[in-house]
Amino acid sequence: MNQFRNKKRRSLSLIASIFFCVVLVIACYSERDQETMAVDLSSEPLQPQEQAATPQDSTDSEPVEVAADMTAVTDDTLDRNLAEILAVKDGSFIGYHPVNESFLLWFRKQYGEAALAQIAEEATHGMNPEIWYDLTGRSIHVLWLDYQEMIGLRMDDENRTTYSRAASDEEIILSFTGDISFDDTVGTVQYLKQNGLDATITPEVQQILRESDITMVNNECVYSTGGTPIEGKAYTFRANPQNIHYLTDLGVDIAGIANNHVCDFGLDALVDTIETFENADMPYVGAGRNLEEAKRPWYFVINGRKIAIVAATQIERTYNYTKEATETSPGVLKTLDPTKFVDVIAQAKRQSDIVIVFVHWGTEGNAHFGGDQVALANAFEAAGADAIIGGHTHCLQGISYINDTPVIYSLGNFWLGTTPNDGIVKRDTAVAQLIIDRQGAIRMRFLPCIQENLMTYLETDPQEKQRIITYEQYISQGIQIDVDGYVSKN
Repeated sequence: MNQFRNKKRRSLSLIASIFFCVVLVIACYSERDQETMAVDLSSEPLQPQEQAATPQDSTDSEPVEVAADMTAVTDDTLDRNLAEILAVKDGSFIGYHPVNESFLLWFRKQYGEAALAQIAEEATHGMNPEIWYDLTGRSIHVLWLDYQEMIGLRMDDENRTTYSRAASDEEIILSFTGDISFDDTVGTVQYLKQNGLDATITPEVQQILRESDITMVNNECVYSTGGTPIEGKAYTFRANPQNIHYLTDLGVDIAGIANNHVCDFGLDALVDTIETFENADMPYVGAGRNLEEAKRPWYFVINGRKIAIVAATQIERTYNYTKEATETSPGVLKTLDPTKFVDVIAQAKRQSDIVIVFVHWGTEGNAHFGGDQVALANAFEAAGADAIIGGHTHCLQGISYINDTPVIYSLGNFWLGTTPNDGIVKRDTAVAQLIIDRQGAIRMRFLPCIQENLMTYLETDPQEKQRIITYEQYISQGIQIDVDGYVSKN
């Protein structure tokens, strides 16, 4: 995956984009006297839930009345609608994008005069940015991407954006796991290579991961054949780069690499790891060849929403085995001092509908989340985090809410070995799910799992399942978990 662009190509692209914008404006104005204002749903890349200009067909929101006969619309009406939208001072209504007349004329051509009039009405009265999604099935952020594609403008984040469609038009399901490692020297991976994936992560768990619309794991190892273990560090994990295919086999869509093991074999091995992810077309967040790369989110455009995922590590807090990226050197994005990461979250929020924070923090072996984690979580939520998923402690930690933002402080180990002689161990773990409905509201689900005998499985025994749920509630604050794992605030 090439992350860099040739400056000359970028300049030519910009010139071409300006040319297309001028042509679009001229074309749209020339059609004013002959347009029938009918909605055009045939042009690419607009592929929402095929409701673009017919919000009255929506079953999950109040219908928006759109006049059927707009043939009498005058130039004065169009000019007024454009002026009312362009006069908006609240950047959130237009997604902080440089919305101009060219964009609005494109929007009118795609969705009709009636939709544009509804946007203008909201711009002068309600100022709710959800109006864009309600009318088109696409948020303002996704509409802006559509517009950029139409005029041929390519942004820096295009190589860090995944376009997909959820299994259901009604919701988007994201699944998250704790630590996973494919270090060839440890017992879990040796067992995997002897017995296959089904013998180590059961088909029931694999099905959950593969059928989720987005699946993310904490990747707790380096992918390299080079480097040497960091002197003085008790545990270091290095996997053969070929082992990355196991992530694909599991249905993983993105990996967090902001953790305290991604530098285990030095910075050259970290760069090898990054290149391994890129060569495998596997998205990653939280580390880079420099600070700019380490800070960059990964975006998913799915069901008309734009979701940003960002990652950082608080660890280590006392040692310095894991190097922080600088302007000129590789490393991770750190959040012991949250200033940089808070800015990353805030910037991602301006450019996205939903921001998921994936953070490595806490004290190993401590099931009770600490005041330092709570302070960071509050800072993340204030910056715009819509959900926070934590890890590092090698055990489950509790769940809480900060306003409407769910926080699970640690998912512990998902499938992790540490020595060549890994034997019979039993650890509680879980798959955490975020379920985003059509209105953008988020529910959390907690699916109890166990790693035992080198295998991770979904707990289905009613008593054992309830034991894990009861324990998770005990170490949490202000939440309830029902028998199906759905989490709610008290």
